[in-house]
Order: sequence, then C-alpha cells, then structure tokens
Amino acid sequence: AGALVRAQSAPPANAPGADTLPAMIPIFPLEVPLLFPGVSRPLHIFEPRYRAMVADALKGDRIIGMTTLKPGYEADYQGRPPVYEIGCAGAITDLEELSGGRYNIVVRGLVKFRVTGEDESRPYRLARVDAMPEALDEAEKGALRRQRERLEALVTKGGDAKIPPEMTDEELVNMLAQYVPMSPAERQTLLEVKTVLLRS
Repeated sequence: AGALVRAQSAPPANAPGADTLPAMIPIFPLEVPLLFPGVSRPLHIFEPRYRAMVADALKGDRIIGMTTLKPGYEADYQGRPPVYEIGCAGAITDLEELSGGRYNIVVRGLVKFRVTGEDESRPYRLARVDAMPEALDEAEKGALRRQRERLEALVTKGGDAKIPPEMTDEELVNMLAQYVPMSPAERQTLLEVKTVLLRS
C-alpha cells in the first residue's frame, strides 16, 4: 500500500491565471480528452516518463497540459505520436505519493491552449503553447445564464441530483462536457469550440 506523503497541497500563489500560461509546459497525452477549464480530474501516474513529469512540475508551477492522442497512436505510443493541437492546462491541486515513485494527483483545469511545437529535451513531452482563454462579454454571460437554467433542469429531472449554487455557469457547462458519456471525438470537438457558451 502506498504511503500518503502530501495531500491537499494547493498550487503556489504565483501559479498562472486562467488567461496566461508559460510559453512551454509539459503535456500528458491520453487516448481520451480528460480536462476542461474550471473542472478537476483525478489521475494515477505510473509510467516512468510521466512520473518524471509530475516530479518536475511539483518543483515549479505545478502546471501540466492534457492533450488527446490522434487515432493510430498505438503504433508509436512509447514515442511521440501526434496529438490534437487543442488541449487544456491544469494545476496540480492534490497529491499522494505512492510506492515505486507513482502518484495519485488531482488536476484542476485552468485554460485551453494550442500546441505550436515541441521540445524533445526531456523523457516526457514538452510543448510550446499559446493560451486560449474563453472570455465572454456581458450579453454572452446572460445567454450562458439562461443555458444554465436549461441544463440544471435536465440534470436534476426526475432525481435527487442538485447543482451546487456556488458552481459557476462556466463550471457547470464544462463539468458536463468533461463527465457526460460520449465518444472521445465528440468530447474533443466540445473542447475545441471557441467559447463555453457555444459548448453549452
């Protein structure tokens, strides 16, 4: 059994905000899109290269980018198979160190990004990225509020499910986009739309 070394460890005060990112971040490519802005996701890290990625991230700003592998990745999984260029960066907010150098972490989505290139100097993947914030104007915020009412009615229909009132409209839409069952291609399409309003 793994020993709990650190948990509930918040990102540092100087972590990037939701509209900025370092020019280069580590990326963790998986076969399915897993992270949307404002939503948390638990991950188990066991591959040596991604254990190294997490260890390095913990020494710095705790930022990692989640990307999706393109179909056919299996032939070069241990290498650097192609990824979709749009991903979501997140900050490691919770950490459990396990035996053998493995980790359980929780990553909270910060901002979408576009991959513009890669640096091959590490065993894990490092990408040059541009942040893609999803800012809404006042009219769009009003439209999103109306969409929230529709989504809440669908989520709570015929059951005991309740949406926490402190959850923002953006967080609700992105939480549904992240967790409602759908194909990887559909979820990637939702991630790539320009704004959270269009995603709703």
